Amino acid sequence: MSPAILVAADWWSLFGHFLMLSLLSIGGAIGTAPEMHRYLVEQQHWMTDAQFSAAIAIAQSAPGPNLLFVAVLGWVVAGLPGLCVTMLGILLPSTTLALAAARWGEARRTTRGVQAFVHGMAPMTVGLVLSSGWILGKPSWGSAPLIATIAITVALCLRTRASPLWLIAAGGIVGALVGA
Repeated sequence: MSPAILVAADWWSLFGHFLMLSLLSIGGAIGTAPEMHRYLVEQQHWMTDAQFSAAIAIAQSAPGPNLLFVAVLGWVVAGLPGLCVTMLGILLPSTTLALAAARWGEARRTTRGVQAFVHGMAPMTVGLVLSSGWILGKPSWGSAPLIATIAITVALCLRTRASPLWLIAAGGIVGALVGA
């Protein structure tokens, strides 16, 4: 299936749909993939199931931000203009909202409410990072060398100022040697 030829109404519809999805993508745009599929494949017929799945797989396997799959979907739909429209649509509202909230918070950083919010978010952020590490480390639970590597890495992070890049590289080497 070649890129679709879109008329002006299609471009506005595509842009508007991704604008809406941007505000629904709490936790990341990948959470809106089912709605993207419904719209692009089932409603508009701009791509096939196979193209949709391949676009997400290609984007997720490439280095870079998780959001790249939106660019690939736009590319499949309508080439470079489709890429630009979907990315602008998915980025504009959330980026604007984040910028406005950051500026608002910075201007009021000494107020009790903003300080309470910032102090409350810190433990939540640490908890989310730890839970992600826990889930990502699950496959290693049966391997003593990998569990030791995780424990040593956590200890080094807590006790030293070692660059996380060195710790990631060391973990990668241990993982390659152990064969996990």
